[in-house]
Amino acid sequence: MKTTIEIQNLKCGGCEATIINKLSGLNNVEEVLVNHENGSVTFKHNTSDDLDNVKKTLTKLGYPQVGEQNKLPTKAKSYISCAVGRMNKQDLN
Repeated sequence: MKTTIEIQNLKCGGCEATIINKLSGLNNVEEVLVNHENGSVTFKHNTSDDLDNVKKTLTKLGYPQVGEQNKLPTKAKSYISCAVGRMNKQDLN
């Protein structure tokens, strides 16, 4: 199945890199695409459990689905994830 989720706190390419890296490492999750301009993540998965796992992972990283709670600690996690993604992106270049 192919699913697109709109998420919060997605700001830049660093965020994209972190999300792609983490979600691509999950079992049964493939073809992860992230668009910070429209705040969406698109991916292929096999089951509803895989979808739940993606949502939980995104929330842990600081990128909850639109409509979910987005308190200060969650926003802070997204800044950390963003910084890590930027560093990893630079290491690849």
